[in-house]
Amino acid sequence: MASVIQVRVDDDLKTRSDSLFKSLGTDTTTAIRIFLTQSLAANGFPFEIRRNADIYRPLTENEILEKLAISRTHAEQGLYRDADDVLADVRAKYGI
Repeated sequence: MASVIQVRVDDDLKTRSDSLFKSLGTDTTTAIRIFLTQSLAANGFPFEIRRNADIYRPLTENEILEKLAISRTHAEQGLYRDADDVLADVRAKYGI
């Protein structure tokens, strides 16, 4: 059985997000499904939420090293996929 989720958003937000997701080879409905799936996988929001975050600030050397250490741990645990395999899956799914 499938459930329906209805959300009211500003017309401009809908138009712009539809355009963005189309350029990524998907649609808004699928993007929302991806968000929900990733939220469950992350057991929370699948991205960091901050108040007044400057997303364009450069990372410090320590932040880069911390991210690298996390990536190495994930790789050791097998928590990665080859980029070529991911692209092949996307191309096959969306016929591109």
